[in-house]
Amino acid sequence: QFDSFIVGSRIDKELKKRDEKFIEEMNLDVEPIKKEINRIIGKRLEQELKKEVNFEKQDIIVNVNLIKEPKVRIQINPLFIEGKYNKLIRGIPQTKWPCGKCKGRGCEECNFTGKQYPCSVEELISEHILKATNGYEAKFHGAGREDIDVLMLGSGRPFVLEIKEPKIRKIDLPKLESEINQINEGKTQYHNLKFTHRNRKAEIKVSSPDAYKVYKALVECESPYNKGDLAILSQLDEIHQQTPIRVSHRRADKVRIKHVLDLSCEVIDDTHFEMTIKTEGGLYIKELISGDEGRSQPNVADKLGIKAFCKQLDVIEVSEK
Repeated sequence: QFDSFIVGSRIDKELKKRDEKFIEEMNLDVEPIKKEINRIIGKRLEQELKKEVNFEKQDIIVNVNLIKEPKVRIQINPLFIEGKYNKLIRGIPQTKWPCGKCKGRGCEECNFTGKQYPCSVEELISEHILKATNGYEAKFHGAGREDIDVLMLGSGRPFVLEIKEPKIRKIDLPKLESEINQINEGKTQYHNLKFTHRNRKAEIKVSSPDAYKVYKALVECESPYNKGDLAILSQLDEIHQQTPIRVSHRRADKVRIKHVLDLSCEVIDDTHFEMTIKTEGGLYIKELISGDEGRSQPNVADKLGIKAFCKQLDVIEVSEK
């Protein structure tokens, strides 16, 4: 299923050289033979298939190999679907997580599924989109990611789902969105699904100068804290964070400078309080609270003068990009 296409071709190298040499020697203002072949085939296919050649955005590419025996190969371009998601329960990763022991091959540890976790935000939508499009594979591109034990609430986190080699391109996204949300009720929800362009998957990953995120953290202290000291936390501003210990095996070890944009606290009891914090994207909240053995400076624990850690964390807003 397609509406637009372009034609590409491969021709004999010697023929191409002779053609280029002839055009140059005769000073001719004509198209090279390869372009002419593409144009003629494209025009004929437009007439026969009632489809349009589109050089900017095409559903398929018709590759014609004219070396020795002519061959035709159809390249189906990916389909891109944009939306937002909410994660309503803890313990679900954003993307498929291969088993740590067998690296996805399947073993007794993962019950031969090849997965560390039974499902992911990616899989809970992609399996339905793949079925509807008869696609080969799906790839999930998120505007950042939350930890497995963190909820994604509010209006949701932007994402782009890339469907490779879709045989069906025209699908009813509002209807599919409703069906997917009904199946995943209480686990994940997906909103505002719409078709988008290839560049969008990169755009949502690039932080604009005014991009921000808002979190709600339940902070637990090792001993009773001075409730008056909570006001000091609102003074947190520029944070210097060395790559957290927990992610140092997969992230470059360097110091990142991020800013706290707003912070407020609500007392729960002598050793617990709730902290709502607005920050630049990329600031690690758990480490901001604990200090991460001094790798995050300044931090909540040092400001209060007691050991503290994040007992529970929710993302409640991710700004648009």
